[in-house]
Amino acid sequence: MIFISEKAKERVEKIWKDDHLSPDHFVRVSVTSGGCSGLSYDMKFDNELTKNDEVFEDKGIKLVVDPKSILYLLGTELDFSEGLNGKGFYFNNPNASRTCSCGESFSL
Repeated sequence: MIFISEKAKERVEKIWKDDHLSPDHFVRVSVTSGGCSGLSYDMKFDNELTKNDEVFEDKGIKLVVDPKSILYLLGTELDFSEGLNGKGFYFNNPNASRTCSCGESFSL
């Protein structure tokens, strides 16, 4: 399962409201090759499911992951920070053995 923190949930709801997204939109998270640690996270708002998508719901937010990415993301929490070290979404991934300093890529 994939989880979302309360802060990330609030930010997602704000974006949906500000961008006038429809209620059928969801958060799509995935992993791609690249980044300084080998694998990178990707997140976007989407409203079209594909045949093999894995669908999770946490705190009323639908989180969708493709079958390849779910292997890297099981147990991961999507979070949001407004701190001094940067503002934005980030992933708390218990499967990552190493992350880069920017937090946008990882390795297993």
